[in-house]
Amino acid sequence: MRARLSDIAQQAEVSEATVSRVLNDRPGVAPETRQAVLTALDVLGYERPARLRKRSAGLVGLVVPELDNPIFPMFAQVIESTLAQSGFTPVLCTQTPGGVTEDEYVEMLLDRQVSGIVFVSGLHADTAANHDRYRALIARPLPVVMINGYVPNVAAPFVSCDDGEAAELAVAHLVALGHRRIGLITGPDRFVPVQRKVAGWRAAMTRLAGAAEQDLTELAELSLFGVEGGEAAAGRLIERGVTGVVCGSDLMALGAIRAARQRGMSVPQDLSVVGYDDSPLMAFTDPPLTTMRQPVAAMAVAAVRALVDEINGHAAPHSEYQFRPELVVRGSTAVVRPAGANPARGGTRHRPAPPALAVPA
Repeated sequence: MRARLSDIAQQAEVSEATVSRVLNDRPGVAPETRQAVLTALDVLGYERPARLRKRSAGLVGLVVPELDNPIFPMFAQVIESTLAQSGFTPVLCTQTPGGVTEDEYVEMLLDRQVSGIVFVSGLHADTAANHDRYRALIARPLPVVMINGYVPNVAAPFVSCDDGEAAELAVAHLVALGHRRIGLITGPDRFVPVQRKVAGWRAAMTRLAGAAEQDLTELAELSLFGVEGGEAAAGRLIERGVTGVVCGSDLMALGAIRAARQRGMSVPQDLSVVGYDDSPLMAFTDPPLTTMRQPVAAMAVAAVRALVDEINGHAAPHSEYQFRPELVVRGSTAVVRPAGANPARGGTRHRPAPPALAVPA
């Protein structure tokens, strides 16, 4: 359909002469006015002239471990949007158990001549993995940026949430509520974020809760990531008399809540639970989940900017950028119950709260 200058001018609220200058890509038009005319073209269903179509700056791979955990779609959405704004076309690669591996995805991306790759919680976070795979990519050379995980002696930008500080802030919150016997539930200890959470939790427990170093071993449970892993780990900690737990992910925290309820306990009256991520819908769980929020938007934008700089030949600093987490207090944490009232420790057993009653955020 042929574009009519009068229709476009009316839609953009500019003169027909201005529309003509924009369509012919002539100077003398303010950027915001030019954008208004192009938007009017899109709204009216007219095809932009070839000279005005934004060319793709190239493909960029985005490798994420899964989409079951809501935090990874959050990262993917912001990264893809930010890449598109910079003119790049994102290629999402999602791993599944028994499916395509990270290395296989990388080979596919290289075959498509991608301009760079963003890795989110990939093998770079696994201390047991061989990290020469990343050194080989950089040597090609291919720009790469890695989120949540750090590898020494790999010349690339790393973007992480400060996991150690997250654990310390979570413990400090529970200590302020009167808790002293605070457990930790997180994933396998070969992962860098897990190691940092454990270190932060141990430091905060000795400094703020007065825990003896030798007593901390029985208060930490390393399990599989996910609801089931959190549930199993929480069950063991509840038997050891914890009044609060700090979890390595929101899904693990939901598992901890399930474990408490299966034992006739209520959250937060009998057990306070703190998650990690602040993934979507955590404000609407029962009870709404207190959690440590990862600054996903800021981290994703920083990662894309570093990658684009690398692609454009402006080397970003090859170091780790750590972002501060934020404590989001909702309904899954409360003042500790007086001694002797916790059924898991042999106190007076009480009936669990009716399912219809939710603790307000």
